[in-house]
Amino acid sequence: MTTDLGLPADIQACLFDLDGVVTKTAVVHAAAWKEMFDAFLRQHEGPDAQPFSDDDYDQYVDGRPRADGVRTFLASRGIHLPEGTPDDPPDAQTVHGLGNRKNELLLERIRTDGVEAYDGTLRYIEAVRARGLRTAIVSSSANTRDVLHSIGAEKLFDVRIDGVVAAERGLPGKPHPDTFLAAAADLGVEPGRAAVFEDALAGMDAGRAGRFGYVVGVDRVGQSDALRAHGADRVVKDLAELGGRA
Repeated sequence: MTTDLGLPADIQACLFDLDGVVTKTAVVHAAAWKEMFDAFLRQHEGPDAQPFSDDDYDQYVDGRPRADGVRTFLASRGIHLPEGTPDDPPDAQTVHGLGNRKNELLLERIRTDGVEAYDGTLRYIEAVRARGLRTAIVSSSANTRDVLHSIGAEKLFDVRIDGVVAAERGLPGKPHPDTFLAAAADLGVEPGRAAVFEDALAGMDAGRAGRFGYVVGVDRVGQSDALRAHGADRVVKDLAELGGRA
């Protein structure tokens, strides 16, 4: 039995990813990753290096903490770099250096083009809150607070678990479920009574691993079959499809 929010009746909280679910920044992240990795690969392997692809983004990077994304993709190409430290400059040939270069490119793109929200998602979150359900934003991004502020959406979430909070608490990122579990705990809700909303395959894996009550895959790029294969209970192109009126 589902409610007019498209959720099982016993769901008490909703845990939302940021990029690709709430904001239209997933494509900006993907472009920044490609720009950074393509430049690195040309430098490392020469002009004939195989470029970073959309499949690489989906499999190795999307939804993961920045350093994990760098490490996982490089391993797929048989490349191993020193870890470095989170304070490495963006030109350092280390895992953290490449991650910081990607973040530098991302922030340049956001400053130039701004950030847009998915209106269907914002309306759905307002409807969720109007029904008395609790809400959290769960993102690997260290820029989550600034992005939410830029779209005026901070007030829509009772709890924020992002890259900054995860680092402070020592929480491993997606596909591990720890950040989602922390959000549910902060909301005072058992995982089985919480719904996860994700567009990344790593996020689907995290939702399933955490034994959450319902996992919604948001298909922005035509990967509905993959989202289902990774554990989505339902796949939608926009959260407005789930129903709910604020």
